[in-house]
Amino acid sequence: MTILKDLIQKRFNKIEKKNYFGYPLLDDAFSAEDISSAMEVLLSKKITMGEITNEFEYEFANYIGSKYALMVNSGSSANLLAAFALVNPLKKNHLKIGDEFLIQSLCWSTSLWPMVQAGLRPKFIDVNARTLNIDPEEFFRSITKKTKAAMIVHVLGNCSDIDLITKIGKKKNLYLIEDTCESLGSMFKNKYLGTFGSFGTFSFYYSHQITSGEGGMIVCDNKKDYQIIHSMRAHGWDRGLNKRKNNRKDFNFINAGFNLRPLDITAAIGLSQFKRLNNFKKTRNENRKKILQSLQNSKNWNNQFSFIEKNKNLKPSWFGLPILINKKYLHKKEKFLNFLNEQKVETRPIISGNFLDQPSIKLFNLNKKNKIMRNSKEISDRGFFIGLHTKPIYQNQINKLIKLLLSIDEI
Repeated sequence: MTILKDLIQKRFNKIEKKNYFGYPLLDDAFSAEDISSAMEVLLSKKITMGEITNEFEYEFANYIGSKYALMVNSGSSANLLAAFALVNPLKKNHLKIGDEFLIQSLCWSTSLWPMVQAGLRPKFIDVNARTLNIDPEEFFRSITKKTKAAMIVHVLGNCSDIDLITKIGKKKNLYLIEDTCESLGSMFKNKYLGTFGSFGTFSFYYSHQITSGEGGMIVCDNKKDYQIIHSMRAHGWDRGLNKRKNNRKDFNFINAGFNLRPLDITAAIGLSQFKRLNNFKKTRNENRKKILQSLQNSKNWNNQFSFIEKNKNLKPSWFGLPILINKKYLHKKEKFLNFLNEQKVETRPIISGNFLDQPSIKLFNLNKKNKIMRNSKEISDRGFFIGLHTKPIYQNQINKLIKLLLSIDEI
């Protein structure tokens, strides 16, 4: 592997660096070690889910502090397994078709739809505009006798008081899923996000805290829950759960299921990156501080933007840098974002904005009372985010980025 890695590194060194400025969501995502890990799997000719996937699952569970971790082909698939586990007949006290679940209106498509596809009925609640996450008081007020579960989304590395939300959920007998796809490595009161609820889900998509191109993980502490999601990951099979001497029973289907298995190739890349997660976290945090300090220390700084507040009990693992345009500049937003992207500064909405404004909500009539989520709408109207890189950003890059951001005055 050392020889292969050296050859790949030489190839990396030959690739000419671009001479123009660019600030993508993530820069130089893959190292020579990542690529050589994937090529080792290809050369072995054993590319389907196997030993490397098992190793990654073990290391992930050990790091995050969960008894069980199961790798899947995406974070969306992790949410799918969590949702269908809640309604699965093998689960004691499983949920019924039509049961209500809470979900914040600032969310991603596949935070919502797996729960709906599992037959559950959403009740949307607003977020705190200063943190982008659910306020525990709003969470508590939204619970009724009909509420049976909640999908909590940890936004861009930040969170609300998940400890309090978990306690409220337990008191009200709610199943809690933590969508931690954007917040791998963040810790609340020295406990990793994704380990408070019944299930925690993670994504390894490009620009996330680690990336394997595609890929995800789901964690839990309950053995029966693990057996359910393990079987559903691969066709409803019990293969890998029970060791048998009689191979004729290898095709034993104990459950309904999907095919959500990852490849050992993606597991190899993910495991290679996972070993550098702590370094990535540190670098992203430092890059964030440098950008904010340089922006607010600029002679042209005039409070053009505001930024989210970190929970005081959180040790963050930042995904991106969310930015809220101050109201007097809002009429320039579309033109400003177009300008940034033309200048090679890649931008994204904060998750998908207020999801109640998405056409699919109207298609499936999920907002019958036409609720207006004021904070989520404000975040949609004012917000965007830029990336935080896993390699140190140089001051000349920061200066160029700051100049482009503050050009909102001139647009």
